Amino acid sequence: MDLNFRPEYKDFRKEVEAFCNKWKGVYFKNASNSPLLDLTSSGSNEGNKIITRQKWQKILIENGYFARSIPKEYGGFGGENDEIKNRIIASEFAYHGIPSPMSGQGIDMLVPTLLELGTEEQKQKYIKKTLHGEMIWCQGYSEPNAGSDLASLQTKAELIDGKWIINGQKIWTSTAQYSQMMFCLVRTEPEAKKHAGISYLLIPMGTPGIDVRPLIDMTLKAGFNEVFFTDVAIPEENIVGKRGEGWAVANATLTHERGSLTNPNATMSRVNALIDRMKEDTINGIRLIDIPVYRDKLIALQAKVTAFQSNSLRVLSAKLNPGQDVKMAGMIQKYYGTELRHELEGFAVDVMGELGTLYEDSPLPER
Repeated sequence: MDLNFRPEYKDFRKEVEAFCNKWKGVYFKNASNSPLLDLTSSGSNEGNKIITRQKWQKILIENGYFARSIPKEYGGFGGENDEIKNRIIASEFAYHGIPSPMSGQGIDMLVPTLLELGTEEQKQKYIKKTLHGEMIWCQGYSEPNAGSDLASLQTKAELIDGKWIINGQKIWTSTAQYSQMMFCLVRTEPEAKKHAGISYLLIPMGTPGIDVRPLIDMTLKAGFNEVFFTDVAIPEENIVGKRGEGWAVANATLTHERGSLTNPNATMSRVNALIDRMKEDTINGIRLIDIPVYRDKLIALQAKVTAFQSNSLRVLSAKLNPGQDVKMAGMIQKYYGTELRHELEGFAVDVMGELGTLYEDSPLPER
């Protein structure tokens, strides 16, 4: 594997670096509850202002730093699909601390599924709104008796007079309380073998008969939800792929999900944010980063993240060479990335001490 960039990639890196310097200092204001970006301290030649998160998404797309290979008619940049340039963008954004594009189940999982398997009408109707943050999606997969054995799902849909009539229940549904749409697996042929007879439907969450009930966790917030369907009627054309072949569509979606969870540059951004925090916070007048036990653990984590980045490049190299199967490597990458994030954020809680037990909206004591 040759990790040296050709001249065109070196020039592209300079272009991305210039964009990052222009927007250096931009950050999300109250990111959990507000779609605002506060640019007051950005130092950008755009001036002091506050713009919406959707506006930031639009800036990234227009400059080709997000949705690069998605056609313009679907709301993307309309450029070439160049994985190396995508990695350069992610790497530079992580290094300069530039906010990443909006993500989520709709952007990361549904959009590539529709590009691959959706009808032209579905692409035109859903992709642009989803990419630009105007339409939020949730995923209707798990059920009380169909979690790890997803193919045992029992939520059913019957086609009656040109409409799917849906009855059943989903659980552990993230963002259901905020979403306008759900991509959902339902059983349309109850007599078929369990991996067959499943269809993949797109359900407007405002449809009569949908009941979203929050599941409150220890933070007193609803990170998940239950969703109940009682005679929910949606148009026949809201199916992706063929009737009874939704399992294959779901597998395509899950492939994109794995990819969205294995971004090593996002992990490095978290490391850099932790380093900045450790340079500022003190214990008995000593900076956290100067405490040997903390510094040693931080160095070990940096080494793991660097190895994670290198393995990601190995997987990328295999993808770019025809005939190589990287499915297992991708699953390993997801597993390692998940474990690494858990270790990193656990360490962040430790070094913050008592502050590490606070929730995101808790007031911080004055320094």
